[in-house]
Amino acid sequence: MTAQDLEPGTQATAPARDDGLAGKVAAISGGASGIGRALAVAYARAGADSVVGYYPGDPHDAGETVEAVERAGGRCRAVELDVRSAERTDRFTEAALETFGRLDIAVAAAGILRRRPLGEMTDEAWDDMMAVDLSGVVRLFRSAAARMDSGGALVATSSIAGGVYGWEDHAHYAAAKSGVLGLCRSLAVELAPRGIRCNAVIPGLIESPQSLDEQNSLGPDGLREAGRIIPRGRVGTVDECARAIRFLTSEDAAYITGQQLIVDGGLTVRWPS
Repeated sequence: MTAQDLEPGTQATAPARDDGLAGKVAAISGGASGIGRALAVAYARAGADSVVGYYPGDPHDAGETVEAVERAGGRCRAVELDVRSAERTDRFTEAALETFGRLDIAVAAAGILRRRPLGEMTDEAWDDMMAVDLSGVVRLFRSAAARMDSGGALVATSSIAGGVYGWEDHAHYAAAKSGVLGLCRSLAVELAPRGIRCNAVIPGLIESPQSLDEQNSLGPDGLREAGRIIPRGRVGTVDECARAIRFLTSEDAAYITGQQLIVDGGLTVRWPS
């Protein structure tokens, strides 16, 4: 069609941009709230279906995630998941095949955060953190990659505490999140021959259920204060992180693997003042 073919006063409608996500299926750990929930909704808007994992002791309701996805026009199944268990993680990724017939994307968004000074850092506290925030990523990616028939995309959420900054009283958390970055770099190389990409997102200060926890994180007042030193003038949102992850798992990022995308409003490049 040319401009001459149009009726007077009308404009040609540009075709919708195709990022390759329509018809894809994603498995998202930590899907009951926060970035995981926002991501499931973001995929729904892109035409992708999702299976979201929730921990049975989580105070947040995974059913609300399913409802939010359905309001966005998508399909979603909530599945109980404990990433400390390989068996339960396998059941979770298998649920994607049982429900939607395929698995194309896996996002490790599940995590715990505990304030623990070094003098109070028991072996149990250290091991619990590693079991979820690092080994849990390994279990999800190992299980998901085994079920990806024709390529796929893996993304893990790290943290500026693991990639850039030190954070007092959170050494075990920072160590786990740092380990995630090394894991993603190595898997990017190992899985590339199978057409599977692996990247990490490094969120900065994001308003989420985790960061609003006054006991283990900054809490509402701490987040408001921190927003003043961020170049963008505020903390980030879970939706902004979700959009970054969605990009990394789309065809728009088909040649991107083994990378770390910092989503922090410019915090980590700010000149001290």
